[in-house]
Amino acid sequence: MPIDAAKALAAEARSAAISWDHKDVQLYHLGVGAAANPDKDRPATDPDELRYTLESRLHVLPSFATVAGAGMGAMGGLSAPGIDVNLAAVLHGGQAIELHRPIPVSGTATLTSRVAAVHDKGKAAVIVLRAEAADGDGPLWASEAQLFVRGEGGFGGERGPSARLDVPERPFDRTADRPVRQDQALLYRLSGDWNPLHADPEFAKLAGFDRPILHGLCSYGMTLKAVVDTVLGGDVSRVRGYRTRFAGVVFPGETLRIGMWESAGRVQAVVTALERDGAPVLADTVVEHA
Repeated sequence: MPIDAAKALAAEARSAAISWDHKDVQLYHLGVGAAANPDKDRPATDPDELRYTLESRLHVLPSFATVAGAGMGAMGGLSAPGIDVNLAAVLHGGQAIELHRPIPVSGTATLTSRVAAVHDKGKAAVIVLRAEAADGDGPLWASEAQLFVRGEGGFGGERGPSARLDVPERPFDRTADRPVRQDQALLYRLSGDWNPLHADPEFAKLAGFDRPILHGLCSYGMTLKAVVDTVLGGDVSRVRGYRTRFAGVVFPGETLRIGMWESAGRVQAVVTALERDGAPVLADTVVEHA
């Protein structure tokens, strides 16, 4: 069996030094739609967008944690002991981050990662990868990725949690539409996720898609940016945590419709693909904030 759950869970955590600077942050922000404002009356150099693109005003969107160090805490976990899977069978099932403090524009940290769980879903396995980053001043963030691996279940393991969030029985408090450029996946992958599923049509067909799809983590970042910009006044330092379940795919050229419900210290959201009659994209999505 390609997945040896016992071996993966028993393996020692792996640590690696990672570093980033303003160019990495700017590239990531452009990859999740910064400066591509859907309001054509506002230029790419609008002050609200320059917070994401101009080094003298730069702040860091917390979802940058998923690509810092070229995403070593997530897809890098697929090389852990006991894990040997076909990349074409892997889909990102969910993602969560917890922020201990704002991410600096440039820095060096130690990233410690491990396989936290392996769940048996019958026809598939879910690998839970946890990574924690700390620098000289202490903890920075913790992230948890759930990777869905088709065809690797049935090994007799625990099914794991399957709880879903209740959807509020009221209209959205806010709605934001965010277009996905045709070249969005090609730009986003420069932040470190080189999975050919997002660029190579032939590889996408092997994975069951008629064309390359957008990275789930790109939709994840675009959604957090929309929440920060519309609910949190553009203040990234207010984000304390962010989690989602990837409920469907996005194709470049589509539009994300982000519906938000606000409550004290919390924004719950659902994300759909506008051009496909509201096909689900992100579900069970929560941004916790100060």
